[in-house]
Amino acid sequence: MGALGQTTTIENRTYEEMAVGDSATLEKRLTMDDIKLFAVMSGDVNPAHVDEEFARSSRFHELIAHGMWGGALISTVLGTQLPGPGTIYLEQTLRFRAPVTLGDKVRVTVTVREKLDEKRHVVFGCECRNQDDALVLDGEARVLAPSERINRPRAVMPSVRLAERGRLSEMLAGADYDEPVTAAVVHPVDIESMRALSVAAGEGVIRPVLVGPAARIDAAAEDAGVDIAAFDRVDTRHSHAAAEVAVGMAAAGDVATIIKGGLPMDELLSALVRPDNGLATERTPSQVMAFDVPTYPRPLLISDPQVNIHPALFEKRDIVRNAVSLAHALGISEPRVAMLSSSEAIEPKLTSTLDAAAICKMADRGQVSGAVVDGPMAFDTAISEATARGRGVASPVAGRADVLVAPDLEAASMLVKQLSHLADARGAGLLLGLRVPVVMSNRDDDLGSRLTGIGLARQYLDHVGYTLRGAVDAVV
Repeated sequence: MGALGQTTTIENRTYEEMAVGDSATLEKRLTMDDIKLFAVMSGDVNPAHVDEEFARSSRFHELIAHGMWGGALISTVLGTQLPGPGTIYLEQTLRFRAPVTLGDKVRVTVTVREKLDEKRHVVFGCECRNQDDALVLDGEARVLAPSERINRPRAVMPSVRLAERGRLSEMLAGADYDEPVTAAVVHPVDIESMRALSVAAGEGVIRPVLVGPAARIDAAAEDAGVDIAAFDRVDTRHSHAAAEVAVGMAAAGDVATIIKGGLPMDELLSALVRPDNGLATERTPSQVMAFDVPTYPRPLLISDPQVNIHPALFEKRDIVRNAVSLAHALGISEPRVAMLSSSEAIEPKLTSTLDAAAICKMADRGQVSGAVVDGPMAFDTAISEATARGRGVASPVAGRADVLVAPDLEAASMLVKQLSHLADARGAGLLLGLRVPVVMSNRDDDLGSRLTGIGLARQYLDHVGYTLRGAVDAVV
């Protein structure tokens, strides 16, 4: 029959139609995607298969296929070619003769050895050989052969795209902190917040100060199975008071960062952005979301989906500056910033295009520094090099943006939610532009997202050279 997928139908051979010596084959080349997909499906992440560094030190000195990958190919031939549809697997023995390594082309052959008339059982010899005709796998299969002819259209399987997450996590991983920074955790009365701060504290990233109603905090810790005996506590009557106390601690320089717990976002925001709270700086505060998007080859920063509803020109300038600061903290020395609008054309009736052009001119004259800024730019042009080429947009940003600045809160919020729910993007957000960074977790964020947010805050603080007392303003 040849390689997989060459025919549009699959048909079987009944017990009566088969004879001893009949055989069928297929060929398959082993790729890294095969190894990863098999590991994802089976849960077998043995480092011999998925860890290149470990594999180099193994007896084979390179990554090898899972042994049962070859077994699965044998099953494919039996189920789709000989006997084909209607076959029921009864037994299989396998002997692993040699490793299959990346790039090997494996030829799988099954051959009828014996027919057992009374039960329609058929015994097959099975073997897999590589491109050098070396035997890598052999064994014997026993099946219940079909009694009726079956001819069916070959099912068209969906294409699989491996979502290579972790680029953002890799940037945050492996940090060696001299000591944890003190963090005010506001109203941590939910299980998710408790688990995240427990992990972050255990890894030496933060030293939590739990601010909120003591009884509810204790109950959340018990529900989460977290020991908070070593954490500092500030008892408050309710969540509003917890937000005010945490802001006061940050303004006094007693904590390096604030972490949102189980209170509504608007409630914490109202306390944070009040101009007389001691946290205001010369910048407009804004939220920066940092995402791993499986279909995008680099971390993607998006602003501002939370704070500024209809930002004016100079507020947009600060939104850009805040996002650029986080990009620098992540090691992106000259981030590419796309000022989003509906197209690349400047349209006087569309304010976002005029603001984008003005921000670009500010960048040209040093009013926005440390980044390459371009716009106005449509979303697809900003993230797709093919689209940029097709539209004739010659830009160092087009198709390779690190930062997307939406024209208003509505657009940013929709973009963030679409990426999260339709593109399986994962990440976290920081509120920047105040004297301390604030981790703004959503209530439905999982442990990984919450830890990413805490990691972003710590990375940011280390980047600006933060010290607990007397240097709070350096966060700007």
